[in-house]
Amino acid sequence: MSNAAPAGPQPLSGSALVLGTVSLSLATFMNVLDSSIANVSLPAIAGDLGVSATQGTWVITSFGVANAISVPLTGWLTQRFGAVRLFTTSVLLFVLASWLCGFAHSLEMLVAARVLQGLVAGPMIPLSQTLLLSSYPKHKAGTALALWGMTTLVAPVVGPLLGGWITDNMSWPWIFYINVPVGLFAAGLTWSIYRTRETPTKKLPIDSVGLALLVLWVGALQIMLDKGKELDWFESGQIQILAVLAVVGVAVFVVWELTAEHPVVDLRLFGRRNFLFGASVLSVAYGLFFGNVVLLPLWLQQFMGYTATAAGFALAPVGVLAILLSPVVGRKVSVWDPRLMASFAFVMFFVVLLMRSMFTTDTSLGIIMVPTVLQGAALAFFFIPLTTLTLSGIPPERIAAAAGLSNFVRITAGAMGTSISTTVWENRATLHHTHLVEHIGLGDAVAGQTLNTLQAAGMSGDQALSYLNRLVDQQAFTRAADDIFLASAVLFIALIAFVWITQRPPKMGAPVDAGGAH
Repeated sequence: MSNAAPAGPQPLSGSALVLGTVSLSLATFMNVLDSSIANVSLPAIAGDLGVSATQGTWVITSFGVANAISVPLTGWLTQRFGAVRLFTTSVLLFVLASWLCGFAHSLEMLVAARVLQGLVAGPMIPLSQTLLLSSYPKHKAGTALALWGMTTLVAPVVGPLLGGWITDNMSWPWIFYINVPVGLFAAGLTWSIYRTRETPTKKLPIDSVGLALLVLWVGALQIMLDKGKELDWFESGQIQILAVLAVVGVAVFVVWELTAEHPVVDLRLFGRRNFLFGASVLSVAYGLFFGNVVLLPLWLQQFMGYTATAAGFALAPVGVLAILLSPVVGRKVSVWDPRLMASFAFVMFFVVLLMRSMFTTDTSLGIIMVPTVLQGAALAFFFIPLTTLTLSGIPPERIAAAAGLSNFVRITAGAMGTSISTTVWENRATLHHTHLVEHIGLGDAVAGQTLNTLQAAGMSGDQALSYLNRLVDQQAFTRAADDIFLASAVLFIALIAFVWITQRPPKMGAPVDAGGAH
């Protein structure tokens, strides 16, 4: 494999480069979109299939668990079957799984189809990264990453909006059926352009023990994160068992993979300073970002009276600066110091979250959208420089494994960020509610006057108290959201120190990715 890089194909040019970029971006967009589009359709899916909303969450959980298991297998699968063949097959199987999801007539069938969809989706994102980097010259690797990054930034914003519109105006199976034409087009275009650019393959024995351990601990961890809040975390025996399985499983997995001759996941990549700190910082930052992305629309819909569409509209402007600045960042990432660019991103996140920590129940939509717009600049300077640092200096034959492993850690961190932020939000809200209620004693003049006013307006005593409790809840959950925004802002500043532990990639020479850019 040492001579794989020189023997690799030359960069693409002209229409082949444009069409190759479009095909890979479409497949990535479809994949990322599908991880968020079903969220807003859950009530409709659960009602249509005759199951409870709680049971319906398995539609999300099953995809997440299967996806998390298959992402780190990308490196091994690429070496065994080749990047182009694996990517095209994954896209076609994703299309089949999507059609089965839409066709499902029971929860069991839908969950089985979502498991298949999650499993085949795993290699798509890291391989789209790998193939895109191989299409561009070394000095344009940053541009390739910028184009790739835009699809992963826009899809999570479009997902809930598109899912809600399709569910309201058509029916929920169409959130899956729309993947069929898109996926077939992307697969056909990718194969026509890249089939002559297959990566070297070699037959490797299957690390069955490592694979079994991976399925065990990732499955246990993902289910624990997804179900923790619903089951009251460690008060539940089920969560305790899952936690033990996850901790013991990951410990045994690490020891096994580091000593296996043909490991299913290349954990030795963490021995490289840039990969270790780059992937770690990227993952923690993504967990913070994703936790806040989930929290904001929850607060807007549950306590500010926003509809799903209005909440989506409040979040949509994040794509404006991200799309405008990403090409600039892509061009400059091999000229400027990516560590400086990532530090700027974290300062911007700090400013955005500091502004959000000052939100009150009276904050208008216009004020809410200001930090959302600014967050686009943070995102543009976030993914590309940190991905460049993470993959810097990795040889071409290990790029797919590195991209798969770093994406796996990032996806897991995103799931943890969501669980932690929503749990802490409710706990802080309970605390704030208690403090606020302490001021409303039986003899409190303002509380008494408010209750009298409500009863004079025609409410019964219980209705007036219930309305007052709702107002207290609104204040408590708003203050709790502000607490999380502020804590996240401080953590983003702290992460800057870890960015500077990485080494700067060589100037003007597509850092890392350059590895894959032959």
